[in-house]
Amino acid sequence: MLQDKGTLTEQSAFRVLDPVWIPMRDGTRLAARIWMPNSASDVAAPVVLEYLPYRRRDGTLPRDELTHAWLARNGYVGVRVDIRGNGDSGGFMTDEYSEAELDDGVQVIEWLAAQDWCDGSVGMIGISWGGFNGLQLAQLAPPALKAAVTICFTDDRYADDIHYMGGCLLTENKGWSSQMFAYSSRPPDPEIVGAAWRDIWLDRLRTQPLHIETWLAHQRRDAYWQRASVCEDYGAVKAAILAVGGWADAYSNAVPRTFAGLNAPVAGINGPWAHKYPNVAWPEPSIGFLQEVKAWFDHWLKAEGDAPDMSYRMFVIGSEPPARRMLSRKGRWISEPAWPSSRIRREALFLSDPGLGEKPGTTPLIVSNPQTVGLAGQRFCPGMRSLDELADDQRADDSLCLTLDSAPLAEPKDIVGAARLRLRLTPDQSSGFVVARLCDLRPDGSVAFITMGVMNLTHRDGHDTVTPLTPGAQVAVDFALNDIAYHLPAGHCLRLSLSTAYWPMLWPSAAPLSLQLDPSDCVLDLPVRSVIAEDEPQFAPPEQTREGASTFLRPEGFTRYEERLADGTHRLTLITDGGLARHESTGLESGKVITEMWEIREDDPLTARHETHWSYTIGRGAWQTRTETRTIMTCDATQFHIVARLEAFEGADCLIERDWDFSVPRDGV
Repeated sequence: MLQDKGTLTEQSAFRVLDPVWIPMRDGTRLAARIWMPNSASDVAAPVVLEYLPYRRRDGTLPRDELTHAWLARNGYVGVRVDIRGNGDSGGFMTDEYSEAELDDGVQVIEWLAAQDWCDGSVGMIGISWGGFNGLQLAQLAPPALKAAVTICFTDDRYADDIHYMGGCLLTENKGWSSQMFAYSSRPPDPEIVGAAWRDIWLDRLRTQPLHIETWLAHQRRDAYWQRASVCEDYGAVKAAILAVGGWADAYSNAVPRTFAGLNAPVAGINGPWAHKYPNVAWPEPSIGFLQEVKAWFDHWLKAEGDAPDMSYRMFVIGSEPPARRMLSRKGRWISEPAWPSSRIRREALFLSDPGLGEKPGTTPLIVSNPQTVGLAGQRFCPGMRSLDELADDQRADDSLCLTLDSAPLAEPKDIVGAARLRLRLTPDQSSGFVVARLCDLRPDGSVAFITMGVMNLTHRDGHDTVTPLTPGAQVAVDFALNDIAYHLPAGHCLRLSLSTAYWPMLWPSAAPLSLQLDPSDCVLDLPVRSVIAEDEPQFAPPEQTREGASTFLRPEGFTRYEERLADGTHRLTLITDGGLARHESTGLESGKVITEMWEIREDDPLTARHETHWSYTIGRGAWQTRTETRTIMTCDATQFHIVARLEAFEGADCLIERDWDFSVPRDGV
């Protein structure tokens, strides 16, 4: 039975219990917040679990008070558990998706299924980290886990996560390490853990790792990344999976891959969204996502209601003037019963001196550019920090790249799926990468980003192998661009832009790389879906009512500015003020300010520098804490260099200071 401890709030259809302690076999207790339907006192109900390190009492509370309250009103026990070493849970966290985290997750599912208010069936829901581990736990197949809804997730931790893309090092690898550095340094709540809160906090801070030290040590797709990558064994997944993503998000590729790869029941949805739940997502249109979740769990956990839609539903984005902030997108919904779809044809466009065409060219093409290409691009994962992170007009970047345009389209074209690019090239360096962007050249002259792909040329034999290039020797490479669904109207041109730098998304190669392309064997393979008359998938209106409130004591804000320093260094600075909010149901006040800075000179990749500073406050009344975390990354031709500092304060008193200073050899990146 649940212990009647902590906060017990009566609601019209449910009550909230917090804390609920879930024991692990090693004696560690994980803290849970539970939205318990009143009806569960008489009739046991299925449980829907969300399992995260982001703190249930402030970090994700606004979202939880929407999602889990809605589930409770609809007959499900909503459970939100803090991963060990985070929030009020005991123990220490060593890494993301660790064996300990997943083993704990299996134990949590077993514990939930054994409670007298649970009917023995458990589902999981989660976005990002919670989407990852929901699918990973489904691969471990605990018997009680019957279904999962996984949002903005990946099935491949190396090829399609926040660390590496196409074998290239993402600067967000360091950015995400900095974010978790700040997140995991926050203290437990004295109201929950009592007077020992400070000792618990200090023990965590003394053992807290800097994750980038591990992530940089694995620059190839080795056993470290293969573990917990569900694509290694789709067949192990037995639960029914609803896979959800957004075209503006970093994780859209996993939806079609998972839809195609799973043997278990599966459905897919990819909307126009960034990194958000689809009922509150941007760009609009948001959808009645919680109704989709209910239909999924009703069928797979309760064996009730109509069968859910088991197709792959996609939003085909319409052409619009580009902008950093787009709160809505034009377009339409389509549906495919199977993937790959027989309705997708492949269309070959050859790269040639005149542009993209139906015949190979004869004149060699040169790719050579400054290191500052990419500043017009979108953030790797828009929506994690602000609403101003989409791709700007691409003309500034295109002016520095090799750009090849098609003739104006006589008929509209729907690009649906993953384009592929084959290049035969001659490099002038032993390492480096190539970036390919597909863009919409609009009749008004603006250029809208469609999708992109990147390839570390030393990984041409596979991401587990580094094969240096031989300067002057020709090689052939073939790679996929990110999945997309985009409507290119008649009269528009398709543009392919190629570069060997993409800052600040990708960490630059050790030396500027130039490529000579042999146009006799350079082909863009485009997935084209016929524009046909069809019924659009329909969604209910979005549910967005939160069972709770937060009062902003300081408003949110965002500033972006670029400058050129006296020595020619280009500096990009982003300041994201997350505001300061008091969460009324817990009384916790939380606030953050994030300052990020990228520097590079256009002629020297070894001047690349990325600095991140997070200032995080957590408090309640007279109890106030603050953490300051800083991480700086630089490089030379053979190594990456990391310097970091953590300071933790109770009021004005600094309780602990920790410093990191280390280097990691470059391994083909």
